[in-house]
This record gives sequence, structure tokens and C-alpha cells, in this order.
Amino acid sequence: MSQLTHFIDTQDFSKDELLKIIQLIRIIKEADKQSCTPKLLEGASLAMLFEEPSTRTRISFEVAMTELGGHALYLKPGEIHLGARESLYDTSKVISRYVDVIMARTLKHSTVVELARTATVPVINGLTDYNHPTQVVCDVVTMLEHAPLGKKLEEFNVTFIGDATNLASSLMMICTQLGMHFTFGGPKRYQPPEAWVKIVEENCKKSGGSFRVTEDPVDAVSKADFIYTDLWWWVGQEAEIPERSKAFMPKYQVNMDLFKKAPSHCKFMHCLPASRGVEVTDEVMDCDRSIIFDQAENRLHTEKGLLVYFVYPRLKRPSKELQAYHKGRIESYFEENFPS
Repeated sequence: MSQLTHFIDTQDFSKDELLKIIQLIRIIKEADKQSCTPKLLEGASLAMLFEEPSTRTRISFEVAMTELGGHALYLKPGEIHLGARESLYDTSKVISRYVDVIMARTLKHSTVVELARTATVPVINGLTDYNHPTQVVCDVVTMLEHAPLGKKLEEFNVTFIGDATNLASSLMMICTQLGMHFTFGGPKRYQPPEAWVKIVEENCKKSGGSFRVTEDPVDAVSKADFIYTDLWWWVGQEAEIPERSKAFMPKYQVNMDLFKKAPSHCKFMHCLPASRGVEVTDEVMDCDRSIIFDQAENRLHTEKGLLVYFVYPRLKRPSKELQAYHKGRIESYFEENFPS
């Protein structure tokens, strides 16, 4: 991995590369569970750029970097103006001189793409208006932990119910990249755009997975191993809430009536935050087949895996002799200029 690599979109990686990342995450999680997280990123720094706040993304990345022996710097909304008071190019170049890796959660996908184009350190996409790759890698890790008895990854049936969100785009793409069978259930107006469909259809040709879209939620969940939902509106869509609520409620709410239409082993997933009682009921979120909090925990292990995968191979590891040499020079400076 001598070549600079960013994590902007799962589509930038092959199935084999994604599986290698997932394998590393699972290895690190095993170490975590035994309180043996190695300090693989000791001395490294992470810049976390946020245009919008986030509970899971901020905490998971900051704790991950700390537990790996590094340091995370939180640049909250309003503290840094990407492309406003300073060009995005200049910001990217300057931050690259200070840190070893950048995580950016931006309103526009073009912003993180431009950061990655000009940065000289790895850039990790923490969410944009188009996709959420860190979350869906975490989701695959969680699915593997809760795999239906006797099923391989390529045999998983994953159903998403609701709106074609930035999460849904990433989920349908990674599932079809890995050869899974993905169903989208939602009202016609809020189904995936043609551009997304073309991408996943190409994925299916390569991986052997499948993809379908339906307006019938009962049909959508009929073979599901995992049912996933997300918020029905996002930042900037507040004016559409009445119209969206009318389109989704009650037909596309994941309630116990709909959940029971799925196979008895089916698990419920949500990336959180959730609007309880809106896209999903408390009864489903808190039932024994809900794995939402396993998902939330796995964000921490996922961020560790991503940080190690993209940063560890790039870190310089000076010899003890070289370290001693520079320490000696600094000590000599003080002895010569400030004698006791």
C-alpha cells in the first residue's frame, strides 16, 4: 500500500479489498474484546472535519484513534469553513502537513472528493449527501456476526425499507459488490435513482448478487435475513416532512406486523439516529431480534480497522539509533546554550 489511498466510496475497491478491510476490522475487534488493542498508530494524528455534528461518527473516530495510540483533533461545525474563507485546495494542503489522516463529514459529496483529490494524506469519508461508506462496512461486519445459520455472505438477503437515502445508496452498493441479494422497498417517488441502479446492476454482473425494487413492503421482507431502515428525511428536507410522512406512513413503517412477515430468524438494523415511532416502532427496535446497538458498537471497531488499514502502512518507523541521534543533538543544544 505504498500508493496513497482514500476511503471515499466502496465502489473504489474490489470485493477482495473490501473483504480484507472487513477481516482486519474483525481481527482488531477480537483484540479489543480482550483489552489488547495494539498501539499501531502511536504518535499519529487524525483531523476530524465536521460540517454537521454526529454522535457516532465523532465518538467512534476519536476513541478509535486514542485507543490506537494516536491523537484526534475535532474541528466542529463553524470552526472550519471548507471553501469559504480559504480555498478547499489550500485547506487540504495545509491540514495534510499537520496530520496523518483526515476524516471529513461534509454536506456535499463534491467537498470530500475534492479534499481527497488534493490531500497528501488519506481522507476517510464520514458521510456526505451521497453516501456513508464507513457505516455500511460496519453493517457488513455486523451481518457476519449475526449470519443466518448455514448461510455464506453471498447468500444473505438484505432488505431496505423506506427512502433512498445516502445510507441506502451505500448499502445497496456494498451488498451487491459482495454478492448479496438486495431488495429495496419504498414508494415509487422515493426509490433509488437510475444512476444508482446502473451501478448496482453492474456490481451484480461481477459478483453474482441480485437487486430488485418493489413498492410492496410485505413482498420486500418475505425472504429477508436482515431488514434495514433509516430516517425518512435528511438535512435540508424539513419542508418536505408532511409530504414524506404521508407517502411512507403507515405502509412503510417497520412495525411488528411487517417484521413478522419476514422469516423468523430475520434481524432488524438501523444506522441511528432513529425517529422512534416514525420509520420504526419501539417494539421492533427493542426486540430480541434487533441488532442496532451491536451496529453502533461496531462503528468503533470499524473506525479502528479503517484507520489502521489506511494509515499504518504509511507511518515512518525511525530506528532507535536515529531517535537517539536526534535526542542527543537537542540535548547538546541545551548544554551548549544554557549551561548549568
